[in-house]
Amino acid sequence: MGARSSKEPDVIVIGAGAAGISAALALHEAGLAVTILEARDRIGGRIFTVHDPELRAPIELGAEFIHGRPRELWDLLTSHKIAITETDGDHWCAEDGQLRLCDFFPDVDKILNKMDGRKPDQSFSDFLKDYESKKKNTRREKRASVWATNYITGFNAADPALVGVHWLVKGMRADEKIEGERTFRAAHGYTDLIRIFQQQLSDSEVVVHAKSVVEKVTWRPGHVEVATRCPQGTTTFSSPRVLITVPLGVLQARPDDNGAIHFDPVLPPGKQNAIRGVMMGKVIRVTLRFRERLWEKLPKSRTAHSKSDSKTLDELSFLFSHDDYFPTWWTTMPQKLPFLIGWAPFHCAERLSGKNDSFIVEQSIATLHRLLGVSTQEIESLLQHTYFHDWQTDPFSRGAYSYGKVGEEKANQALGEPVSGTLFFAGEATDVSGHNGTVQGAIASGKRAASEIGKAAGRSIPHH
Repeated sequence: MGARSSKEPDVIVIGAGAAGISAALALHEAGLAVTILEARDRIGGRIFTVHDPELRAPIELGAEFIHGRPRELWDLLTSHKIAITETDGDHWCAEDGQLRLCDFFPDVDKILNKMDGRKPDQSFSDFLKDYESKKKNTRREKRASVWATNYITGFNAADPALVGVHWLVKGMRADEKIEGERTFRAAHGYTDLIRIFQQQLSDSEVVVHAKSVVEKVTWRPGHVEVATRCPQGTTTFSSPRVLITVPLGVLQARPDDNGAIHFDPVLPPGKQNAIRGVMMGKVIRVTLRFRERLWEKLPKSRTAHSKSDSKTLDELSFLFSHDDYFPTWWTTMPQKLPFLIGWAPFHCAERLSGKNDSFIVEQSIATLHRLLGVSTQEIESLLQHTYFHDWQTDPFSRGAYSYGKVGEEKANQALGEPVSGTLFFAGEATDVSGHNGTVQGAIASGKRAASEIGKAAGRSIPHH
């Protein structure tokens, strides 16, 4: 027999990611007793920062950038005097065996701006076919189409044949309002946000049970029992209502999958359809630390006929390519640290997911050899350390972040809607403002869910 938690909270929150913590803090502020159940041994969810001991620099295994100037993040960080730096530097492309400064952005923007949220929804792949059918298909236009597809898969971790144009347009419009084309980092990475959350949790009376894997949620209107497994055994928690903030991939897990949550009775058909109607993107990322910035004097083959020809990768910020394994790389610019971060979305992630660390590192080195023209021996001799986390095989995430499926415009909203005033849902996949896949989207969803729970409990909790 498992133990039963003695004190019944007003709300149980499943998941201590950005959504769960934001909701718990808002609920506590309204005078409700809150218990958080977290499967991992840490808070933060898909925010996962470690620190390189050699250079004392933050290494992000999950979320890294602050996209634009969202109030959810900026207000929190600046009120705690956290310095925020904009990313800076040059964008390079590896194409046709050459390294050159990227020049495709205006052509890609022209394509993306043709997407129309008022026409019947279609996948990005179908939209691109229609777009190309009206063009002459010059070499430049074909090139722009390839880069546009790379952008959709890379930025959204999405399958272009499944992601919906309506969802993409909504995200673009949302980004425009917050200068989303600009990217920033906090001084110590997302550690700064987690430290703020940790302080706020310790200052509150919110109870956090780490290493508590939720296995079953038994519910009826007005009453929930949550069965958990932890190192000490099994414990059941009960409450009038529960907020579920686990990643979409966990809700999509098969009943026999590790980390899956069993609902009794099963979730209503509308909720199950919504869970299937939103997609979970795939990404593998790797961070390589070198003895020195091996790229800073490249490309070696260029001649100094002009200023452009003599330019090197010294101020490299992003490197884009069509590589099959790690098509996108970036640096820590404006800080000139000897790190390269490789990004493998969608099909690239599928090729790498589930493989051992040495295979991942091997492929990342081979990719840099192809893109930079530096021998694998030289890369290996300068490589000092690698950092990697496979979010696809992580049972408590089962993917990177969500994206909207073609024809399923209402799925995100339906995913976040309460069930019988008892089961509530939050997390970046439930965001309806166009900020899915972001930390600010997760925080906003947590505050929205807290407001809904407050209403059900007769407490006033402001949404923002």
